[in-house]
Amino acid sequence: MQGPLLDETLREAVRRRLAAFEARRLPPGTHRAAAVALALAEEGGGADLAGIAAPAGWSRSSALLLTRRAASLHRHAGQWALPGGGIDPGESPQQAALRELAEELGLQLPESAVLGTLDDYATRSGFVITPVVVWAGAAAQLRPHAAEVASVHRIPVGEFMRADAPLLDPPEEPGRPILRMPVGRSWIAAPTAALLYQFREVCIAGRATRVAHFDQPPFARR
Repeated sequence: MQGPLLDETLREAVRRRLAAFEARRLPPGTHRAAAVALALAEEGGGADLAGIAAPAGWSRSSALLLTRRAASLHRHAGQWALPGGGIDPGESPQQAALRELAEELGLQLPESAVLGTLDDYATRSGFVITPVVVWAGAAAQLRPHAAEVASVHRIPVGEFMRADAPLLDPPEEPGRPILRMPVGRSWIAAPTAALLYQFREVCIAGRATRVAHFDQPPFARR
């Protein structure tokens, strides 16, 4: 499915929808507070995943920046991820998300790039994640941190709008189906998939969809 262009119309639509959305915050409790960046950027040369065709030349279609975590990391090695990490003392989730973008991808953005936030999501691995939606523009010169990031991918927003998304697997607990998002001929697991699905619903489709009840597959809980 063709996604929207990365232009001022999209920027203002996403900002307006997030302002109207009542994002739910969760107390960390025994979990650690964390933030991730859902960074809207130009698709560029297209996604490099099997099953997603790359357009010729540079595309101004919208994409989200995702990473594959380095194989050497202690937690979630090799998994799909959004740039992010723990919130430092005195930081807001917005500041943490921008700092992590700079540290992981070498992408320096001002606070004015923040468009809003989605619902907090509590993970099985001990984090309460605040998703921060950020306008990254062309993001033409990324410098991934090799110790944390194995690869960076510009996944077209249209890919998350597919009719077969989300994929729901049988729950281990009543009312908590396990969520995945298809990408190309593969898929991304929750928690990242849950945040991508809510981004699609709230920011692009304009639907106030909640995702806190969706569970993660066992391999993503460690």
